[in-house]
Amino acid sequence: MTTATAPGRLEIKGELNIFTAAELRLQLLEALATSTELEVDLAQISEIDSAGLQLMVAAKREAAARQLTLHFTGHSPAVFEALELCKLSSLLGDPLLIHTPS
Repeated sequence: MTTATAPGRLEIKGELNIFTAAELRLQLLEALATSTELEVDLAQISEIDSAGLQLMVAAKREAAARQLTLHFTGHSPAVFEALELCKLSSLLGDPLLIHTPS
């Protein structure tokens, strides 16, 4: 599930996988169309697969093509582990800050 918590900010909760990537892609494109800078909070992602990682890379490329800024923040342990495993951390260009639930 994705929630717009403020203008230019999305929060993704739950799974970011092949079953949710298509819907999330549309929401990311819509958010990029209405903002020059977008922050996507990944702290509540419980599971991510290659489709989710592919979506993150594609979103970064789309933002760059439109000359917009896109930041992924609050990386959950699942996101951090997947990015490290696939060596995608540096490609996305955002600092990896692991969110630990209180």
